[in-house]
Amino acid sequence: MALIAPLIQTERLDMAPPVAADHAALMELMASTAVRRYLGGHPTNATEEFNRLCRNAGSWFLYGYGTFIVRARKSDDMLGLCGVFHSWRSFGKGMADTPEIGWIFAEKAWGKGIATEAARAALAWFDREHGPRRITCMIDQPNLPSFKVAAKLGFVRYGAHDEGTGPVILLERTSAA
Repeated sequence: MALIAPLIQTERLDMAPPVAADHAALMELMASTAVRRYLGGHPTNATEEFNRLCRNAGSWFLYGYGTFIVRARKSDDMLGLCGVFHSWRSFGKGMADTPEIGWIFAEKAWGKGIATEAARAALAWFDREHGPRRITCMIDQPNLPSFKVAAKLGFVRYGAHDEGTGPVILLERTSAA
């Protein structure tokens, strides 16, 4: 099976599926305590980030969609990750065996509309290639900037989940916005 991976370009961004060479940049991105704040907050390591890279690449291989590595336009500078990936959350609640959108960006990208730009581009590509359908999202309750991004993308709250570390809010977009 040959996988033809898309390259998405926006006004400021180049977005492409992950490759093995992205591991070092991913480690650098996730080294920031501020970046990990709403991702469980615990320190990461090379193994965890290799597993994240493999999960992201695996979604592309198995489902034909996944998370993009986001770089500044015409640059090797990784700004973050963003895309629709296939998820199977163990707690259910509409988050198992479903497309889920997510984004993680470096501090240098915060407050500039980059997450919104990348997510809009990823959703437009997904809708074009896979048809508009329900996509989920989960955001840590105190992560107000991510809620603003999700609202701009047409996601609405449908539930919450707490595994003892604080609530995450479950959101969905039921069709193309």
